[in-house]
Amino acid sequence: MSGQGIFVSHPEVVIDPAIPVPRWVLADEGIARMRRLAADPDLAGLSAVWASDEAKAIEAAGFLAARFGLPVQVHPGLAEMDRSSTGYRPRAAFEGLADAFFARPEESVEGWERAVDAQRRVVAAATGIVARHGGGTLALVGHGGTGTLLMCAWAGLPIARRHDQPKAGCRWRFSLNPPAVIEGWQPIG
Repeated sequence: MSGQGIFVSHPEVVIDPAIPVPRWVLADEGIARMRRLAADPDLAGLSAVWASDEAKAIEAAGFLAARFGLPVQVHPGLAEMDRSSTGYRPRAAFEGLADAFFARPEESVEGWERAVDAQRRVVAAATGIVARHGGGTLALVGHGGTGTLLMCAWAGLPIARRHDQPKAGCRWRFSLNPPAVIEGWQPIG
């Protein structure tokens, strides 16, 4: 996989409504899955690891970086869409909001960052990281929503929930020059 990139969405987290979502950490199952991904021989040649500034993404990126003795570099542009207007929502309510987020990308859903704005942000961040990347395999570790928006942009697809990851903790691969999707979402570990 050398000379390519991989986008990884963080796996399962400890859901605690009393803690702001960006500060959630990986659950035991998520930790185990990231350890399995880090051991994957396909990651040979990993030379840089970038994460969003959310705790769960930094923690997930740490497993990949540790295997190769690399630092975790952080870019806030890789963060998930801003959902601070609603905070934590139970699963069914969250899924309904996410459906609306993808279905109406030009609109704010209950104060959430608009999908078109989140896509612009994550594309700018990822494109900038790729442009500065020196060689070898690049890992971007982030979130399902903005990971889907980035994948849609680099694959030339419209923003749509049907392109979303099948579950938490997935990855997709991309070429570096130019950035383009090589393989869609696949579950990790």
